[in-house]
Amino acid sequence: MNTVITIGRQFGSGGHEIGEKVAEYFGIQCLDKELLTRVAKESGFCEEMIKNHDERPTNSFLYNLVMDTYSFGYNASSFMDMPISHKVFLAQFDTIKKLAGEGPCVIVGRCADYALHDFKNCIHLFIYADEETKVKRIMQRHSVTEDKARDMIVKKDKQRQSYYNYYSSKKWGRADSYDFCLNSSVLGVDGTVKLIVQIVEDFESKKK
Repeated sequence: MNTVITIGRQFGSGGHEIGEKVAEYFGIQCLDKELLTRVAKESGFCEEMIKNHDERPTNSFLYNLVMDTYSFGYNASSFMDMPISHKVFLAQFDTIKKLAGEGPCVIVGRCADYALHDFKNCIHLFIYADEETKVKRIMQRHSVTEDKARDMIVKKDKQRQSYYNYYSSKKWGRADSYDFCLNSSVLGVDGTVKLIVQIVEDFESKKK
């Protein structure tokens, strides 16, 4: 097993839980919030600051500078002039690539599929679910009312979508941005995990 699995997910779809169970099945690490600790360690930024910018878009005119520096390699002077949100973004990208180079793992969110688009040993997934399933899960998990759960879903997904669309050249949640888009409402969390395991095993055997 040497496949890196990236998971984009709608809020409330069970994407994190699915990622953890897939990682557990293959005996590899699942990186979600854990990724931020590693980014802090590698970049020298404090973890609190990285958390503050985690999957949050920014409206800066320096956006093009970031894209240019990411594409062509950034030098010290352009890096110094960047807003902190872009520095955090680049630090995450560097860490994601390092982690993927170290061996198989599951990486949840954070434009990981875009960061690893040159890696041949990756499978990029997007997990979504129907409204009812998501609302129910959020109500249970966060002990909130139905209205609050719906509000949280809209806000969180808008945030993730803005971040992904802002920093990548693809569209969040759109089928052609990923290898597979899976509706976790159809088979439930465990059924979706089984399906992903099958996909990964078929992918592995195809490479042999």
